[in-house]
Amino acid sequence: HTQTAKVVLSLDAEAASSLKDGVHFKKSAEDGKCYIIYKNGKSLRACKNQCKHQGGLFIKDIEDLDGRTVKCTKHNWKLNVSTMKYVNPPDSFLQDELEVEILDNGGFQLVELNPVDPWLTDPREPLELQEGEVKVTYLTHACMELQLGELRFMFDPWLKGPAFARGWWLLHEPPADSLDRLCAADLIYISHMHSDHLSYPTLKVLSERRPDVPIYVGDTSRPVFWLQSQVKLTNINVVPFGVWQNIDEHLRFMILMDGVHPEMDTCIIVEYKGHKILNTVDCTRPNGGRLPEKVDLMMSDFAGGASGFPMTFYGGKYTDSWKEQFIRNERKKLLNYKALLVKSLQPRIYCPFAGYFVEAHPSDRYIKETNVKNSPENLNALITKHAPDIKTWTPKPGAVLDLGLALRDPMSSEAIINPPASAQISKDSWDFDLYVDELNSAISSEIFKHQSWIQFYYTWAGFKHYNLVVRMIESDDNFEPLTDGYDYLVDFLDLSFPPTRPDREHSYVEIKNRIGVMRHVVLHGCLWDDLYIGFQNRISRDPDVYHHKFWNHFQTELPLRGPDWDQFLQQVNPTPQR
Repeated sequence: HTQTAKVVLSLDAEAASSLKDGVHFKKSAEDGKCYIIYKNGKSLRACKNQCKHQGGLFIKDIEDLDGRTVKCTKHNWKLNVSTMKYVNPPDSFLQDELEVEILDNGGFQLVELNPVDPWLTDPREPLELQEGEVKVTYLTHACMELQLGELRFMFDPWLKGPAFARGWWLLHEPPADSLDRLCAADLIYISHMHSDHLSYPTLKVLSERRPDVPIYVGDTSRPVFWLQSQVKLTNINVVPFGVWQNIDEHLRFMILMDGVHPEMDTCIIVEYKGHKILNTVDCTRPNGGRLPEKVDLMMSDFAGGASGFPMTFYGGKYTDSWKEQFIRNERKKLLNYKALLVKSLQPRIYCPFAGYFVEAHPSDRYIKETNVKNSPENLNALITKHAPDIKTWTPKPGAVLDLGLALRDPMSSEAIINPPASAQISKDSWDFDLYVDELNSAISSEIFKHQSWIQFYYTWAGFKHYNLVVRMIESDDNFEPLTDGYDYLVDFLDLSFPPTRPDREHSYVEIKNRIGVMRHVVLHGCLWDDLYIGFQNRISRDPDVYHHKFWNHFQTELPLRGPDWDQFLQQVNPTPQR
């Protein structure tokens, strides 16, 4: 059965804001079922009001002075709702958590994944792996090649060109035969639509050389290949969440959804002869936080820095020193979170990956210097400190892990083969001009000769009825406004384009965009990730609040079909009647 996500309880903004810190019991008006919510500052956790022991109901625990535990009416079992661990008897169970989804209107809803641990369906006993039978080769960023018996399975191939317009470039030089290996793969998994995982320059090579290679993606609400027109690949398989896909008698895999970004993020479990490899990719809360324990190999992201915030913000508090402090704290929090996650899941081997990008273009030197990333060595050191039994692997491009050898003897020097000393590790040339020129070719497009492109574009985008006024300014590479560029206001309350800011009270955001990237995004109907995650704009806000609804729309909810610019040009240039 496909794994489902069901909303079991909804609270509106008023009910949500009236919750005080501590434990709350809430009943669903729909089916009368009861749920427990624990609030601590801004964080919320929730579960069903049902004891795992024999299904009894919990009530408030009068002996509990700090307001964190509840007591079962059947056998007095106690659950600490702040950790979701049973404290009496100690070390017994973990309570199944519900996903808390914050809504745009300030309310939230509780979502239940069913089943929570679909990988337990049809379990297989692990068989011994021979030397050379399972090899994992790191190529670059989030791209791994798994050799599983006779088959080769590749993850997230970004092997050439930039990602996020021109903001991200590969840090590691992929091995020279990477594109050949991609084109010879038996299966390819692409986790989500971000261009450091779904790389059009890479897939273009694939579509020319082997368009029918089997590609697997999760069944996200926004299709991974929504921009399909860019490349002709003929064997894209959309897979339901939480269901084993059997490839041959020994190999199967399962794609899981992300609890925070179910519309686009996914992760994967690959199993060969009963041995599991877990790749959580970029998921924030993969599978709502429930993941398989004691897998043989786990890989996840670690680096941080995959957002324009706060580097691209200016004015107000956004001084260099504030940004530096903020970034340092965020990276540290991420590092600790990843280390504790790995410790709690107890994989035999852990590999940090999917963070190996660099803001290499000379025009982005400021971002490169400000946007400091976590180092894989630091994360692995932290894991070794907290959980010395877990073997860690910091991969170099072309390095190979022999899983059979590593499981037999984690200390074995033969389990990991590093690239030869002469191999290039870091990339030092990127063909900047080739890709930047391609983006900049949008500048001279016919549509921008007519000012009404603005109304046509934002009408197509479809975002309105929101009290926000945005000023969009076309700029050069240094974010200096261009004298012959467009500079206009959009009032998203009624989708009008006033010459000056309206008199009513409203939120205001000012965005300076590099002209080539902005026009490319407009022309092709791309998501604004290219601008925001790609560091291609500078943003100032008054008041300084994050407009989730606005950004979410332009980053994940634009129409699947681009604007019909042919129709637009016919409207502005009607053919003269004879």
